Amino acid sequence: MKKKIIENIKTLFYALIIALIIRSFLFQPFYIPSSSMEPNLLIGDRLFVSKYTYGYSKHSLPFSPSFFENRIFDKTPERGDVIVFKTPADNRTDYIKRLIGLPGDKIQIINNNLHLNGNKIEKRKISNVMNINCGDENINVTFFQETLPNGRTYTAVYRSEGSMVNSDLYVVPQNHYFFMGDNRDCSRDSRYLSSVGYVNFENLVGEAKIIFFSNDIKNGAFIKFWKWNKSLRTERFFKKIE
Repeated sequence: MKKKIIENIKTLFYALIIALIIRSFLFQPFYIPSSSMEPNLLIGDRLFVSKYTYGYSKHSLPFSPSFFENRIFDKTPERGDVIVFKTPADNRTDYIKRLIGLPGDKIQIINNNLHLNGNKIEKRKISNVMNINCGDENINVTFFQETLPNGRTYTAVYRSEGSMVNSDLYVVPQNHYFFMGDNRDCSRDSRYLSSVGYVNFENLVGEAKIIFFSNDIKNGAFIKFWKWNKSLRTERFFKKIE
């Protein structure tokens, strides 16, 4: 009996080590708790984030231990990537946003249009007024397809009324990045310098790759299996994140 218990403990220990390695160096699951990336990421989406895309920093490991500074095996992110990062305010809280600005870029919203280095980002309306979430409220938004200079396209939504018309000029420091939520008027992101601001390269956790599960919590928690016909978003299972 004693030998069997020891073997079981060993098996559990090895399983934990393997899980830790996968989580730290390959893929980590994340849950979407807010509406800042709607319509592309919804509350209740669960996704895998690749930990190797941009190399590794202390934030690649649980609890961000200070084993080393900066990044190793680093690779430069690309505009349009959807990235999980640790907020500069506490270096602990995970945020997920879209990368808009690289080091040295100048970013500004002018007349309700996003400008990058003095050039207006191409923005094409793809739908009229629709209703989506913004925290605990619903807001009317207009859907646009935006195209970044590198050709990356994505859907961004703006409030039909009361959208941010103009902003300050943001100049991204060296070794930092500028992020925005796709739900432009319902996102605390790099535009808010006191709470998020410019994100250091070291704070990047990884690139969001795929949604592996999605559950509309408004229609029932996952454990309420008798409501699965209303709560599970099966059409989002294994959906690639653009």
